[in-house]
This record gives sequence, structure tokens and C-alpha cells, in this order.
Amino acid sequence: MARRFLVRWVFNSIAIFLTTRIIGGLQAPDIIAVILAALVLGLLNASIRWLLLIVTLPINILSLGIFTLVINAFMLYVVSWIVPQALQITSFWAAFWGALLIAIISAGLSRFAGR
Repeated sequence: MARRFLVRWVFNSIAIFLTTRIIGGLQAPDIIAVILAALVLGLLNASIRWLLLIVTLPINILSLGIFTLVINAFMLYVVSWIVPQALQITSFWAAFWGALLIAIISAGLSRFAGR
């Protein structure tokens, strides 16, 4: 279980690093900040994201799952609020597209690694 968390942490770190280089509205000052942001994001996803998904289930069903991207953007905002020195977000759309790109990169790395 700890190994799985560490692998996901590394994948999220890579995804956040690449996303901050691609999306102009997301910024992280250095690699340590990216690793810290990935840790906080992983802990938030494991602890409260599932609750948000359950509470917003009717909206998620009506939007055919697209609302999950809004929740993911919100989770990025929470990360930037908890550790503002690690991740800065300039707009909702930067968070939205950043969350989408992080999910795609992380899923791609997981698929590539066979996890």
C-alpha cells in the first residue's frame, strides 16, 4: 500500500511539473514545491475528494461526468490555498485545464508503468 502511494506520488509530481510548464496560469517555483504540491494533492484526493464526488453525484450524472473536472480544479485550488508557496493558480480556467492535463499525464504514466 505504501509503495502504491509512493508510485502515485511520483506520477503526480511528474504530471504537476509538466503541467506547470505547459499551462501558463499554473506556477511552481522549483521541484521541491512540485513534490510538496503533489503530496498535498494526493492526501486531499485520498481524504476528501471521494466525499465531494458523492455529494455532487446528481450534477455529475447530469453532466455525464464532466463536473468531475470542476472538482479536480477545486482540489488544485485547495492545494494552492494550503501551500501557496508551492503552487500558484491565476484563474479558474488555468486550474480547470491544469487538472485535466494532470489527470491525463498521471493516467498515461500509470498505464505506461502497468499500474
